[in-house]
Amino acid sequence: MNQLEQAKAELESLNAELESRVKARTDALADSNEQIQTEKKLLRDLINNIPDYIFIKDADSVYLACNTAMENYFGVPESEIVGKTDFAFVDATTAEFFRQRDKEAMASSSISVNEELITYPDGQQFYLETIKVPFKDDQQRIRGLIGVGRNITERKQADQKLELAAKVFSHAREGIMITDASGTILDVNDTFTRITGYSHKEAVGQNPRLFKSNHQSPEFYSVMWSTLLEKGHWYGEIWNRHKNGSEYAEMITISAVTNTLGQVQNYVALFTDITLIKEHQQELEHIAHYDALTGLPNRVLLTDRLHQAMLRSKRCNHSLAVVYLDLDGFKSVNDNYGHQVGDDLLMAISKRMKIALREGDTLARIGGDEFVALLVDLEQVTNCEQILERLLQAASSLITLENSELQLSASIGVTVYPQDDVDADQLIRHADQSMYIAKQEGKNRFHIFDISQDVAIKSKQASLENINRALVEREFILHYQPKVNINSGQVIGAEALIRWQHPERGLLSPADFLPIIENHPLAVQLGEWVINTALTQIREWQSAGLHIPISVNIGAKQFQQADFVERMTALLAFYSDIQPGYLELEVLETSALEDLSAIAEKIKACREMGIRFALDDFGTGFCSLTYLRHLPVDVLKIDQSFVRDMLEDPDDLAIVKGVIGLANTFSRQVIAEGVESISHANMLVSMGCELAQGYGIALPMPAEQMLYWVNKWHSEGRWKA
Repeated sequence: MNQLEQAKAELESLNAELESRVKARTDALADSNEQIQTEKKLLRDLINNIPDYIFIKDADSVYLACNTAMENYFGVPESEIVGKTDFAFVDATTAEFFRQRDKEAMASSSISVNEELITYPDGQQFYLETIKVPFKDDQQRIRGLIGVGRNITERKQADQKLELAAKVFSHAREGIMITDASGTILDVNDTFTRITGYSHKEAVGQNPRLFKSNHQSPEFYSVMWSTLLEKGHWYGEIWNRHKNGSEYAEMITISAVTNTLGQVQNYVALFTDITLIKEHQQELEHIAHYDALTGLPNRVLLTDRLHQAMLRSKRCNHSLAVVYLDLDGFKSVNDNYGHQVGDDLLMAISKRMKIALREGDTLARIGGDEFVALLVDLEQVTNCEQILERLLQAASSLITLENSELQLSASIGVTVYPQDDVDADQLIRHADQSMYIAKQEGKNRFHIFDISQDVAIKSKQASLENINRALVEREFILHYQPKVNINSGQVIGAEALIRWQHPERGLLSPADFLPIIENHPLAVQLGEWVINTALTQIREWQSAGLHIPISVNIGAKQFQQADFVERMTALLAFYSDIQPGYLELEVLETSALEDLSAIAEKIKACREMGIRFALDDFGTGFCSLTYLRHLPVDVLKIDQSFVRDMLEDPDDLAIVKGVIGLANTFSRQVIAEGVESISHANMLVSMGCELAQGYGIALPMPAEQMLYWVNKWHSEGRWKA
């Protein structure tokens, strides 16, 4: 083989080897490129499946690449995103905001994390959290950035809710306590600390029994937990104990918090301190149920306690006494000393009366100077009498107020249940009726109600109705008893005495009907009828030639009217042809003492009109020299009970002498009632009393007999010195 062939063979061999090597290299490159493409596709798929927004921007914020999430966000494929900036996809403000953040990230040459609030054109908003990493070339120059964005709107909203809940928890005006299922306290807020006094550290890990007071019974908590477990919540009032030991009231709501399986995991309690509200409520209840002046139960609370006491009485087979008490003469204290002293006196007496009762009894003030006591658990009716005596003593004890010694008494009416088997209102009425009887019997005593007396009271009501009818039907008449000067024989006047010409019972004396209407409005009506009739009689007698004054008895209720003087003024104006001096008003000593200053003012006003006044039954009351000095009366009338027996009884004689002496001392005329014989007349004249009336002189007579009697008296000349 020549060299050419050899060279050709070597070249062919080299070419074959080269081709082999090229093929091998080509195959290797093909395999490598396929692997790269596979890895590239895997990486691309991986990035596209990431839900976060992934993007690459150059140094001018031009998109170089992005993932599917970004395509979905902008709503266009990557091919339409690459080569553009954010200005192509969002509003200019947002785009500028994004570009500024890009510059800040690239300028920092480090990873930057930002939260960005994105607003859509339609107004919707969402929060975007971005992580931006700048990348550099071989020369360490910033070429752009890689960014990852995530929609954190839900997380942000959840954070905001948690933040809001935390603020509410911290700043709530209600105390908040959270426990686990066993009741161990996990968390409390600041208001909890303010209300309970326990700090967060002191409360956490404890059980709510730490705050327990003794207000609620075990049964209360049993019902509360039963309701909580059954319904999942409980609402109500609880009294708890503060850290300092004081007790406070709270309005609380407890709710159970369950998991998805319905199992209780926590309890949440929200509560408000209502102690001030409860105290105010107690104040209102006290005002509604207790007397403002004395602090005693009022009529409302009395009624409630009476109903309860009646039920207990039946259940225990014990008696219950209802005691109605009225203070005697209290009005004069107000008038003479002022209402403040009157109030102080009421408080002092009420305290003493309360002490006089037993524990369990009730004393209530139901008005002015009226009280009602409930005496419970009486085995016998007589068991209450000792208590009643203590009440009388408490009411009549001497009390010193503002350097004045004051002393009243009380009239007490009592009824006993169930012997008096009526309702609560009727029991009080029966006790009131019995009190009225005690007052009529002389005051400073008690009277116990019974059924037979109730019949009498009902009879009294019927009598009142009959008296009213009689007044309308003109069945009342006046009889007149002459008054004479037993020394000169002159007829100096006549006393008008009322009688009832009853259509069935005949002529009735005042004792048969006047006590029935005492303190009743009928007493005023009848009294005014008497005055009017007497003035008419004066006119008729003067027309017939008889010029004598007529005296009329004035009842306490009539005289104590606020407008008494005005009524008398109007009446005298109607009888303007009669001189007022022909009318004399006789006031009972006991009536005058009831309200001395007011009575004195009325007497003074009437005397200025010309009316004369006499103090009747003088000596039977408790009149003092001071009272006599201040009462501007013209005449003192010696009560007939002293005059009638003065010839046999030295004490009565001494009283008559004393009254005559007082009359002379105070420059008052004096007239004796009850003169029944010439011996009485002679004795009176010897003591300086010349004026008299009585059965020994003349019986009361009808008006038409008076002229005849006067003429006969003068013609016979009897009783003339």
